[in-house]
Amino acid sequence: MFFFMRTGCIKHLSALALQSMFMALQSNAMAGEIYTCVDGHGRKITADRPIPECMDRQQLQLNKSGSIKGKVMPEPTAQEKTALEHKDRLVAEERQREADDKRRSRSLLLRYPNLASHTKERNAALALVDGVISTTLQRQKELSGQRQAIDIQLEFYVTNPHKIPPALKRSLDENNAGVLEQQKFIASQASEKNRINQRFDEELVKLKQIWAIAGAGLTNSGASSATTNTAPASAY
Repeated sequence: MFFFMRTGCIKHLSALALQSMFMALQSNAMAGEIYTCVDGHGRKITADRPIPECMDRQQLQLNKSGSIKGKVMPEPTAQEKTALEHKDRLVAEERQREADDKRRSRSLLLRYPNLASHTKERNAALALVDGVISTTLQRQKELSGQRQAIDIQLEFYVTNPHKIPPALKRSLDENNAGVLEQQKFIASQASEKNRINQRFDEELVKLKQIWAIAGAGLTNSGASSATTNTAPASAY
């Protein structure tokens, strides 16, 4: 009798436990979303939260009605994470380049609103270099005059070059070094002029695009304003 009563109690408790578990699952399902997936062993798993066994594969996120609310994508592998980070970095760098280009374009437009302003600054930059070259050429003339005076003195030692005074030799060496230095400096200034022209030429290509866009924007703005301000004609 005691055995049967005990068995009956166990069965009764098991039924209560199953009912309690079912009610708990039902309550969880009603309280939020349901997650479902098929794991690596082919088992379909359902839970009220993301399923650890399916972190390497897609999970469906269901509404209480059973309709699909969304998807939980699998955790990326280390290689995939590296690739995603590289892609994100490239996207960020491209956005930064675009932002920098827009900033430079705005700066150029403010500095050079038209071709005349750009040409004026080009000429001013070249004029500075021409001024330096002019000073260098004047120095070359001075060195040339000094060399003539040195040559006159050297004529006395044509037959006896070993008797040339040390001071005169030193003047000759300094004059030759000065002439060479001025020649190198003029060559460097010629390169500077080429660099300036190249920079302004590159700017001009960019500026023509900026001016065209800015002009189109002003034209469209003016047309829109004119359309807005035009009153409809009365029909009688």
